[in-house]
Amino acid sequence: MKLGAVIITMGNRPEELRALLDSVAGQDGDRIEVVVVGNGAPVPDVPPGVRTVELPENLGIPGGRNVGIEAFGPSGADVDALLFLDDDGLLPNTDTAELCRQAFEADPKLGIITFRIADPDTGVTQRRHVPRLRASDPMRSSRVTTFLGGANAVRSQVIAEAGPLPGDFFYAHEETDLAWRAQDAGWMIDYRADMVLNHPTTAPSRHAVYHRMVARNRVWLARRNLPAPLVPVYTGVWLLLTLVRKPSLPALRAWFGGFREGWTKPCGPRRPMKWRTVWRLTRLGRPPVI
Repeated sequence: MKLGAVIITMGNRPEELRALLDSVAGQDGDRIEVVVVGNGAPVPDVPPGVRTVELPENLGIPGGRNVGIEAFGPSGADVDALLFLDDDGLLPNTDTAELCRQAFEADPKLGIITFRIADPDTGVTQRRHVPRLRASDPMRSSRVTTFLGGANAVRSQVIAEAGPLPGDFFYAHEETDLAWRAQDAGWMIDYRADMVLNHPTTAPSRHAVYHRMVARNRVWLARRNLPAPLVPVYTGVWLLLTLVRKPSLPALRAWFGGFREGWTKPCGPRRPMKWRTVWRLTRLGRPPVI
């Protein structure tokens, strides 16, 4: 099974990028083809054999990854599956690629594998990095309903059938958008605790656009993918959760600005999931209202 890897970079972490590339090159089994996308920035020096694409402007996380996908042919068709890895991550084990191949070959309906993200110093996995509601045990692998953007493997056939990541999202929730579309097409997603990406512990709110885009993209996610009766339920639940969490006043202002933007700006094509997909997500422990 032929694997490729897509890594986007802002060019500001050359040492971490080189370490990641070395860890990809050190994987057991056949060589993984790698494309590094400079997202509005020059790509630092990379080892021979690593392809690079430099974009004149920052297209955001999903936009940059989509460019990387197309570097492997339409919808990534030149390979069987693509790894998407954060440029400051590292694959500490050499068997991760082989485990991916084995998992995909053993289960023809498995479309996406999401890795466990662990802090390189402490080994701790943050709760937010376990993509299920029952997240207290990060060492338990399971079927899930979404995946982690910078630590995953996706069959190219999933992208061909469900479409690319939503480029207009720029940052936040683009993985869930693809996950819902993939599951609506009949694909499954696994969280694998034994496939590890080391990544420094960070807070998502470190990004200046975090609160606005999280709110805007929540609304877009619902408007694009949910049956009409669930759209107000989903957005209402997240409005209540945001208020319960008591963000700072500037953060709340940014959040409500994004929430308003989500309703007033185009969200892209609307393809509501089937009700049987809603039921499947519910049986997996995460109904699409939270």
